[in-house]
Amino acid sequence: MLTNGIEVGYDDAGAGPALVLVHGHPFDRSMWGPQVAEFSSRCRVVAPDLRGYGSSTVVPGKTPLSTFAADLLALADGLGIARFVLGGLSMGGQIVMECYRQFPSRIAGLLLADTFPRADPPEARQARRAAADRLVAEGTEWYASENLTRMIAPYNVPALPSVATHVRRMMLGAPPQGAAAALRGRAERPDYRTLLTTVTVPSLVVVGADDTFTPVSDAEEMHALLPDSTLTVIDRAAHLPNLEQPQVFNAALHTFLDRVG
Repeated sequence: MLTNGIEVGYDDAGAGPALVLVHGHPFDRSMWGPQVAEFSSRCRVVAPDLRGYGSSTVVPGKTPLSTFAADLLALADGLGIARFVLGGLSMGGQIVMECYRQFPSRIAGLLLADTFPRADPPEARQARRAAADRLVAEGTEWYASENLTRMIAPYNVPALPSVATHVRRMMLGAPPQGAAAALRGRAERPDYRTLLTTVTVPSLVVVGADDTFTPVSDAEEMHALLPDSTLTVIDRAAHLPNLEQPQVFNAALHTFLDRVG
């Protein structure tokens, strides 16, 4: 679909109340495969590729989170979705927070998985920019090799070979210019902690117990800030519990959707 000036690839399955799922970096919409399959029997599930990833248009340079949010709103408008539960993981969770900042009246509930609300300190901003430059110069092989055992728990690499293969394939397949643009934009994102205290819809905070990118303490902070939230910590998982422990993740999301109505 051509929306907000770019071509967006997306999955759109099921019918009824809408659930929109936003992938993290450096992945694509296929990371939500288990959830699209599970939840399309109870609601309409939309999982897009963000600009710069998957089959969506690659725009080099810098992509702020505000641009990702505008893309998602334009996609919802194009699909005729007035109000929806919005979920995201890692960078996707931060995009969800930006979406709530921009258009809260469109959002019926929030799923924030393995993410955090704070802005980057100077050293983290510089590290993201350096990684962006390296992605453009060298491609994604180094990133996949260095981060596979942080994206999924080290013990899950041999225990869940198909998941490990999928995660590595997504990282290797990420367009370097698109991933770099996202990193540069993400480095400049605002602090969302105050925003979270103003959220008026139910929220589900999920985190893998062994996540080192966004540890349980980050999830606990969001849970404390959000006025109406549930916290689920998933054992035997790291940064991608929706893939590492999909049954547990899905059960928590089912319970949450029951509450949202």
